[in-house]
Amino acid sequence: MSYDPPNHPRYQPRHQRPQPSHRPQYQPPQDPGFLLPWQSSAPATPPQWPNPPVTPVPAPGHHSDLRRLRAAYRILRRGATLTALGFFTLFLLLSGFAPGLMTHPLGSGLTTGLALGLCQLPVTLLAIALYERTARHTVDPLSAELRRTGGAR
Repeated sequence: MSYDPPNHPRYQPRHQRPQPSHRPQYQPPQDPGFLLPWQSSAPATPPQWPNPPVTPVPAPGHHSDLRRLRAAYRILRRGATLTALGFFTLFLLLSGFAPGLMTHPLGSGLTTGLALGLCQLPVTLLAIALYERTARHTVDPLSAELRRTGGAR
């Protein structure tokens, strides 16, 4: 005995299922005086403002003082980053490619690798001191001058 599913859309193949009827979207009448129930008056037309005169404005960041300030910051960042990361990279390269040098004893149980590892903190502090000194002598005077003149020359 075979069982035939009931005549229900769920049991019919997808292409034979009845498609739901969609209601058309509401289109308000084209009468300009027609108001919807929630409107108190006809929508106002946006005001027409006169076009302001076009004055050329220099692009931000192309001022020579700003260029000098950006260059000073760039040098500052590169100097500090290369000091700290350069030493750490040198330490990693020596650890990977020169293990004989890194295990060379320096005396009283201290090896070259351990001494270089312990030097990372002073080198990082040196990078911070270099950053502050360079900022105090190059970047701060430029930014103070820009603040004083308001960026206009």
